[in-house]
Amino acid sequence: MSFRLKLSLFKVKAIPALFWTASSPLTFKPSITSFLMLIVGLVMFGLGEALLIVAGVGVSPWTVFAQGVSIHSGWTIGFSTAVISSLVLLLWVFLKQIPGLGTIFNIIIISTVLDVGLPYLPKFDILFLNILMAVTGVFITGFGGAVYLIANLGPGPRDGLMTGLQRLTNYPLAVIRGGIEIGVVIVGVLLGGMAGIGTLLFAFGIGPALAVSILLLSQLFDEANAS
Repeated sequence: MSFRLKLSLFKVKAIPALFWTASSPLTFKPSITSFLMLIVGLVMFGLGEALLIVAGVGVSPWTVFAQGVSIHSGWTIGFSTAVISSLVLLLWVFLKQIPGLGTIFNIIIISTVLDVGLPYLPKFDILFLNILMAVTGVFITGFGGAVYLIANLGPGPRDGLMTGLQRLTNYPLAVIRGGIEIGVVIVGVLLGGMAGIGTLLFAFGIGPALAVSILLLSQLFDEANAS
C-alpha cells in the first residue's frame, strides 16, 4: 500500500471520521476500538508533554500562563492550571462544545503518564539533544492529539476550545491552534511567566503537527479502506 501526504496544512478544517470514530461524544458505551484509540492517543499526548518537560528548554504555553497567574494570585501553578482549565470549560457553553468520556480521561490519563513517565525518560546535558527531544515531544503530542480527537469521545479543555473556535470561524485547525498557543504565551509572559525555546517550539509547532498528523491518518486509512 502506498500513499502520498499532501503538505497542505491549511486544508485541515475539521476532525475526520475514521474507523475508530465513535458515533457520538455523548455515548458512555463506546466501541472497544474507539475507547482503545482514545487511550492510545491520550497516552501519546502525555508522553509528548513529558518529553518537552524533560528536555528542559521551556515549558508549554499554558504552563507559562499558569506561572503568570500564580505570580499575581499567590496560587500554586497546579491550582492556577485548574482554574484556567475551568474557565476554558466555561467558554465551551458559548462555543456549543460537547464534553464526553474523552474530556474526563484527558485529565486522568495525561497527568498519570506525566507522573509515571517523567522519572524514566532520559536527560541530556547537550543543548542540541534537548532541543531535538522537545521537537519530538511536540510532534508526538500533535499525533496523539489527532488520534484521540478522531475517536470523537470528547476533547480536553484546550482541544475543545480549538475545535469550537474552528467551527465558529471556519479557519484551519493549524491556524486556530497556533493562534491560541501564541496568544497564551504572550499573556503568560506579560504576567511574568518564563518562556523558552521549547515554549516557542510548542506554540508554533503544535498546530502544524496536529494538522500533519490528521492528514497522515486520513490518507493512510482512506487508502486502506479503498484498497
